[in-house]
Amino acid sequence: MLDAKVIADFITASRGLLGVLMIWLGLVQGVRALPTIVLLMLVCWTGDFVDGGIARLSRHPRHTFIGDHDVYVDLFVSLCLGAYLLSAGFVGPIFSCGYLIVWTLLLWRFGLDKNLLMLIQLPIYLDLIMNALRLIPQIGIWLVVWVLVATVINWRRFTHEIVPQFIAGMRSIGGGHGGSHSP
Repeated sequence: MLDAKVIADFITASRGLLGVLMIWLGLVQGVRALPTIVLLMLVCWTGDFVDGGIARLSRHPRHTFIGDHDVYVDLFVSLCLGAYLLSAGFVGPIFSCGYLIVWTLLLWRFGLDKNLLMLIQLPIYLDLIMNALRLIPQIGIWLVVWVLVATVINWRRFTHEIVPQFIAGMRSIGGGHGGSHSP
């Protein structure tokens, strides 16, 4: 019988593979792949939403490499989405290179702080949402609905844990105290 932790790790790893698929779709189909990309992102976000809860159901709680590096899978998926947005022409190469250079310098200066890794993803996801709403509003709206539903479901955790930890982490970085350099 499969352990819940193995299932959670499989979901997390699958998100990484879906990210690679996004890059391929961008290279092969470009803008035409946008509806598929929206669907893939909904699957990735849902997987990210449920994998931790599934892992906590394990009869044999333990740390695994994939579970301990979930934030890097999140980052990888967002960068794959960014590569799709670039290859499909939604963002230009100069902007994309500048974005990567700025974030590389920030990460070099402050380390792989979880808060910074989350911030890297935000503009990429917002770009997807804005382009989906503009070009395929009947499908793009599902991204907005998903974010709203996930926020409502996680409201208590979001307001009592995620946001306060994020603010404290950003203050730590901004105050020169280093911040949390591990995810």
